[in-house]
Amino acid sequence: MALLIAIALFVAQAINFTLALQDRRRARLDQATGPVVTRIIDADERIAAGRRVGGGSGWSRIHLAPRSPIQPGGEHVAEVETALRAALSEAGVKASRIQTQVLPIQRNDPRLRYVSAQRVERLLRGGAELQVAVERPGGQWFVLNLPWTRDDSDIFWRLMAQTAILYIVVLVPLLWAGRRISRPLRGLAEAARSFQPGATADPVPAAGPQDVRDVIAAFNALRLRVTAMLDEKDRMLGAIGHDLRTPLASLRVRVESVDDDADRAKMAETIAEMNRMLDDILSLARLGRPSEPPTEVDLAALVDAVVEDFREIGHEVVFEESERIRMRLRPGLMRRALRNLIENALKYAGAVEVSVTASAQSVAILVCDRGPGIPADRLGDVFEAFTRLETSRNKATGGIGLGLALARTIVRDAGGDITLANRDGGGLVARITLAR
Repeated sequence: MALLIAIALFVAQAINFTLALQDRRRARLDQATGPVVTRIIDADERIAAGRRVGGGSGWSRIHLAPRSPIQPGGEHVAEVETALRAALSEAGVKASRIQTQVLPIQRNDPRLRYVSAQRVERLLRGGAELQVAVERPGGQWFVLNLPWTRDDSDIFWRLMAQTAILYIVVLVPLLWAGRRISRPLRGLAEAARSFQPGATADPVPAAGPQDVRDVIAAFNALRLRVTAMLDEKDRMLGAIGHDLRTPLASLRVRVESVDDDADRAKMAETIAEMNRMLDDILSLARLGRPSEPPTEVDLAALVDAVVEDFREIGHEVVFEESERIRMRLRPGLMRRALRNLIENALKYAGAVEVSVTASAQSVAILVCDRGPGIPADRLGDVFEAFTRLETSRNKATGGIGLGLALARTIVRDAGGDITLANRDGGGLVARITLAR
């Protein structure tokens, strides 16, 4: 806001400078042409009455000359010549030619003794004298000299001083008020960015104008309400998990009494699938308030351990050995995300290749398969909760569509992201990227 006002003031002063400069030049032109026309009319009347022309001393003294004293290579002022011709024509004075020339002023010029000391200094600093020659019809020339200012720097510096005063008078209080408002707002923004549900944090101090204090107070109250709601959600999820797992455990016990091996195996698999589904739903709902603290781990060793778990149960998972990579993250959640990606690849391809690559800025975990891949326009859809590209709900090709959604939420909570891309020759590459 202060910058906008500063620009507006600058533009206004620039316009003011332009108008003032135009007025200054117009006034200077009037001051130059008025005395000349008056002197020439008076000289014409004197000549007509048979009286002598000339005499006197100082500026604007007119005299007759047989020829023009104006030098061809001198500094001429065309606007004065044009204005004089128009003014003399209106006054009925005939003039054949009008010439002007700008001459420097010397400090010892006797005419300066009739000028105030302040104006003398101004004339010596940026002024000159304007010599005007007007040819009469008879061939003689009226010649007179006038003071002339050709340097407009004084008006420029006056306007610069005005602009500086305006900036001090307007912008200093504005910057003070803006700082008084922005400082508590920056604190509020920082508190909002660093807000972690469940983390203990002191209330944001109320400061600044009343409106800002009201906003800070509303934020503090909102943070308390959000924390209370999340606590209530956690209690509700814990109760739901307990209430659902109890009958599932009872069913698991009852299944053992079924005589038919095939039926018993199917029932046990269904109960296990329900337990996994319940775990995924509860994990996804609780990710906003993870109970596991971040710790320093070797990411390559963590990936190797997850791969080894799959190998032990007979799955074809290949891991390309990598150097030790120290990362600070929640290892349990990261294992869960990687396990979901590998399970998803095994369901569609039967074999998986896992590798870890590191750069100075990031670490990437690649989970590659040679399955059917995903249509390019659906690569982003599979990360939505309860979304499955295979709509038959066949248990052999997936669960309820929470695995990838849960994996992406875990990775984003760790400050990274997951992307999917189809491989050349068929298959899919799931890339977990984590900032180092």
